[in-house]
Amino acid sequence: MAIKKSALYSSLWASCDELRGGMDASQYKDYVLFMLFIKYISDKYADSDDFAPPVTIPAGASFADMIQLKGKSDIGDKINKQIIQPLVASNARLARSDFPDFDDPNKLGEGAAKVERLTNLISIFQKPELDFSKNRADHDDILGDAYEYLMRHFSRLSGKSKGQFYTPSEVSRVIAKIIGISPQNAVAATSVYDPTCGSGSLLLKVAAESGKAITLEGQEMDVTTAGLARMNMILHDFPTANILNGNTLAAPKFKDGERLRTYDYVVANPPFSDKTWSTGLTPSNDPYQRFAWGEPPAKQGDYAYLLHIIRSMKPNGKAACILPHGVLFRGNAESVIRQQLVRSGYLKGIVGLPANLFYGTGIPACILVLDKANATARKGIFMIDAAKGFIKDGDKNRLREQDIHRIVDTFTKQTDTPRYARMVAFDEISDPKNAYNLNLPRYIDSTEPEDTQDITAHLRGGIPEPDINAMATYWQVLPTLRAALFTPTGQAGYAKLTLPIAQVKPFILNHAEFTAFKTTVTRSFDAWRADNTPHLQAFGKDAHPKALIDTLAEALLNAFNAAPLLDAYDVYQHLMDYWAETMQDDAYLIAADGWVATPQRIVDTDKKGKTKDKGWACDLIPKAYIVARYFATQQTALEALQTQLESVTASLSELEEEHSGEDAAFSGFEKINAAAIKDRIKELKAEQGDWKAAEEAVLNQWLKLSGQEATLKKSIKEADAALDKLAYEKYPALSVAEIQTLVIDDKWMAALTITVQGELDRVSQTLTTRIRELAERYATPLPQLVEEVAGLAARVDAHLQKMGVVWN
Repeated sequence: MAIKKSALYSSLWASCDELRGGMDASQYKDYVLFMLFIKYISDKYADSDDFAPPVTIPAGASFADMIQLKGKSDIGDKINKQIIQPLVASNARLARSDFPDFDDPNKLGEGAAKVERLTNLISIFQKPELDFSKNRADHDDILGDAYEYLMRHFSRLSGKSKGQFYTPSEVSRVIAKIIGISPQNAVAATSVYDPTCGSGSLLLKVAAESGKAITLEGQEMDVTTAGLARMNMILHDFPTANILNGNTLAAPKFKDGERLRTYDYVVANPPFSDKTWSTGLTPSNDPYQRFAWGEPPAKQGDYAYLLHIIRSMKPNGKAACILPHGVLFRGNAESVIRQQLVRSGYLKGIVGLPANLFYGTGIPACILVLDKANATARKGIFMIDAAKGFIKDGDKNRLREQDIHRIVDTFTKQTDTPRYARMVAFDEISDPKNAYNLNLPRYIDSTEPEDTQDITAHLRGGIPEPDINAMATYWQVLPTLRAALFTPTGQAGYAKLTLPIAQVKPFILNHAEFTAFKTTVTRSFDAWRADNTPHLQAFGKDAHPKALIDTLAEALLNAFNAAPLLDAYDVYQHLMDYWAETMQDDAYLIAADGWVATPQRIVDTDKKGKTKDKGWACDLIPKAYIVARYFATQQTALEALQTQLESVTASLSELEEEHSGEDAAFSGFEKINAAAIKDRIKELKAEQGDWKAAEEAVLNQWLKLSGQEATLKKSIKEADAALDKLAYEKYPALSVAEIQTLVIDDKWMAALTITVQGELDRVSQTLTTRIRELAERYATPLPQLVEEVAGLAARVDAHLQKMGVVWN
């Protein structure tokens, strides 16, 4: 039975974070990621039959040998000498500096504390679900994804100064897609270079987009991060990637002779505004002629990296670089370089990103997209202002799937989009009023139109026609609805509602045109569902979940591109959210085990080793879906009993509350229960008084209700247990076709249908809200307000006169 992908990541993170103790996350990550690395290469290559496996595991240096060191007093020293050292000696691409010191008392503690920490760390990676011997990582890169998951969490915890080793994967994906690499144009010799590669995530995203085993090269200044990148390459099945350590600007390692090596694609996320960029470098005497367009400011290295990138591009090369927004508009030396950059024609496009995306800084950044091909024929720069497309994620912002897709689609098609994107001609950029300033707000006004107030409408009433016209997108689809909702006031340019505000929403929902609109959208969804259900049914063991969601999502986006009043990207996002929350885990279970639904017993073990069966669960088909499809009658009967129980319990509470006051039937009870009630009834037999019968009736009523409650609880427990047994025993009898129906129709499609319905509700809600807002805004004109104020003032004066107060 496969573990859910999300459960694998979260349990891995929880275990690791628990062991971290007081150690800084940026240091602890080195130990955790090495453990993931050694486990993966041991599973995949320790018993390899390959003539020349990508990684050589010497005898005695595998993860299995590490397990033997658990609990030993010299465990840290042994890991260093018996595991890491032989690995480094046997693999030329690995260096001792790539790996942490497992015997460092300053980080790991001393004596028994260190032994316990390292022993527990090894135990985490002994989990059966972390078995990669069957090449599980090849399917959809579960290992690489787990690595990225850990990196992202460590980056989040590492603080401002240590978050630079990881570029958010969403940004990496945007870059990988907009530079134009694809399986159609990539071959093994296609070269990609990252001069500030960090942990290598950008290079790997480009490689993933290429779909081929292309040539990857990267340089990284931080020695430990360079080691992370090398491990990352191996984990992602790119063991031949060449990652070198060193300062790219002062001492570039990738050269052909004495010239910089050039590449088909260059990608980079350099340190923002590097104040020490020129250390070890004399820009005016640069042997690689990188600064012919001008020398960047001494305290701002952004253009130094960009100029290095341009020098590293082949004559038809393409590049993308993440830089702070300042590079678009800062003056002096940078202005001179920027003018040369624009005139060269190399700058194909600019994508403005939201603020607070990166772990190392909160400032907004942009992607500069470079392309030397056809540079002389280029007529302008395509600009996108995507600053508003994000979702809050804790204390950071994050690009959603729809934001990524919208950026890539718009850039690829070079589509002019109001308030979002446009092609800006060089003449406009070089115009004296702009003077090569590339700040995006100069060229794209992304502000929302102001909601203006109409003074005449406030004075005389009526809804201004321009405000109604502003809802033109609705009236194009619902043309007669407008006439049905609004009628002229008699004053030119103003209208009024034909019905009370409270009736507007039901009127819209029941209108024939809105019903027709809903039918059109529903048909779009139904057509997508019919076209893609065969893809889902054909998906099975050893299939690729990422390929599946790509197919489904693109088809859904295309299906809704023509849907009126809806944003196709919003519908697309619903699918991607559902994929992340539920469907992805289901797909990985199916890819691992096929269309199999086996309930698992949930067994808890306490500290003394005692076990307790807490029922069962099935991740792929939870019990509710089995019950709804096969045992609806029993479920209805159970719900009827539960409704009865709620009614009896409520009556019991009301009885107790009604008779709990002073001298009431329950006033003398410390605790109201059957035993106490029966004792009181016995006492009453010996007492005299008119009140006796009434109290006895209340107590007997309580006993009756309590008895009914107990009987119902017992019946519910028995019915629930019987239904639970029926559901549990149904699973082994399910055919593949039945499992597919339960998962595809009852679970996946039912959930997605609800989200599409939600989008339809949003259309009606948005329209209704705007109409109500306008109607209420101008509902009471000024003369009426003056009249109301005068009436209220007269009433106040009358009251004051009655009180003998004179008010002047």
